[in-house]
Amino acid sequence: MRRSDKQVTDTAELEAIIRNSDICHLAMVDNGKPYVVPMNFGYKSGEIYFHSAPEGRKIDILRKNPDVGFSLVGRHELVRNERACSWTAKYSSVIGTGKAAILSNREEKEKGLSILMKQYSDKNYDFSEVNLSDVVVIRVKVETLMGKSSDTGAASAEATVWQAR
Repeated sequence: MRRSDKQVTDTAELEAIIRNSDICHLAMVDNGKPYVVPMNFGYKSGEIYFHSAPEGRKIDILRKNPDVGFSLVGRHELVRNERACSWTAKYSSVIGTGKAAILSNREEKEKGLSILMKQYSDKNYDFSEVNLSDVVVIRVKVETLMGKSSDTGAASAEATVWQAR
């Protein structure tokens, strides 16, 4: 690793980056080709939750291949410079891999939607039958998680810092 000073190794720090992220880019493989979608998400205890329409390309892909990758950026600030090749960034981010499952029972879907809503609000919500029947909830069990952070914007390094057992 070239810049070990940029790696995030503390699980609490990794989870703080995730909590401070607004969008998760979910990566899948569709017939041998990459497919990435930005999504709202919720995270808790090594699991990421998404919601989706019940049909479409993403759902079709996940039904065929549950292996996914993901990327979240907790903060990002461009650092400008007078010289073109001296621009850089301050950032914190995590990437990882996991297995996706489409949840079908009411309790699992409610749990996932509640975790997703907690990502963006401190309020508790109730979900109607219509809410639950009109949406698919996807759970990704995180298998690997990598973190990096730079307050100075210098070049980054990555480190595998957490693996699901």
